Amino acid sequence: MERLRSSPLHANISTALDRHLELIHVVHSRRKDEIVNAANRQRQGAPRGQDDRDVFALALAIKELSAATRKARTTLWCALQMTLPK
Repeated sequence: MERLRSSPLHANISTALDRHLELIHVVHSRRKDEIVNAANRQRQGAPRGQDDRDVFALALAIKELSAATRKARTTLWCALQMTLPK
């Protein structure tokens, strides 16, 4: 879109996209932690559901990602509207 406009987009657009990518990495990391810790608890014979901190951290990360996704979609729509000819 920057190439089509021949000028840079507003700084908030790139900030929103950077935040979205950052939160994707956070969710990926939380999911990985959850899987590793669940496997370790299973190997140790611990009761299932004893420690839900990993699940809560993952749920919070997904909630934040959801909000960032909505913001990124809105900013991309705005960028498209600014790019289209009048």
